[in-house]
Amino acid sequence: MPNDSAAKMLVVTVSLCFVCSVIVSGVAITLRPMQVANKALEKNRVILESAGLLDEEKTEDIQTLFDERVEVRVVDLGSGEYVDISNPKTHDQRKASKDPTRNYPIPNERDVANIKRRAQQASVYLVRREGKLQNLIIPVHGYGLWSTMYGFLALESDIKTVTGLSFYEHAETPGLGGEIDNPKWRARWVGKFSHDEQGSPRLEVVKGRVDDSRDGAVHQVDGIAGATLTSVGVSNMMRYWLGDNGFGPYLAKLRANSEG
Repeated sequence: MPNDSAAKMLVVTVSLCFVCSVIVSGVAITLRPMQVANKALEKNRVILESAGLLDEEKTEDIQTLFDERVEVRVVDLGSGEYVDISNPKTHDQRKASKDPTRNYPIPNERDVANIKRRAQQASVYLVRREGKLQNLIIPVHGYGLWSTMYGFLALESDIKTVTGLSFYEHAETPGLGGEIDNPKWRARWVGKFSHDEQGSPRLEVVKGRVDDSRDGAVHQVDGIAGATLTSVGVSNMMRYWLGDNGFGPYLAKLRANSEG
């Protein structure tokens, strides 16, 4: 076969493509476990960050700190009761939300977070000091402008005072909605109250700046300039997950115990 023949060029091209595809597939398979581990580690870092357990001045072993300080439990969202499973850390809430046998289709009138369905059981993260609850961290997610935003909300032992809010996945516009990652904006959540005296969820992001002289300011966070729909999405997320269709029943039980 002549060196410059079309057939030979085609054979060489196909062979080269085949070899390259095998190499790329092999690398992808090899890196997959590492990518999964890194993603899990990042979630643990965000959980610790939301509860104020990370010291920015120190280089800490995230996994060791997480294992030492955080207890993982699984909650049935309908009853608000804990579910006993052999290894709560293996519970995959996002995977469960896609499984018809383990999810709950949310009625349209209650789907304020625009997530369509949720898992029947959810992970919660408890931080204790000397045997007493110090912080509770719950996973929250809801739709913003361009994407579903995934994060964690941390509460103090009274189950209403916010310790922190951190996100670990979203595709909001950098410099606008993406400012939900800005530490200065996240710091504005600290000390706010998630619920009112009647136990109704009130935490929200307002348009513009919070007027501290008005009723309800203790439940409100400054809006993000130029990111109205993202701000609304965060408010709706809080309203859903802190409400009766989300963690509401579970939070009410914890709050009753803390007050008793």
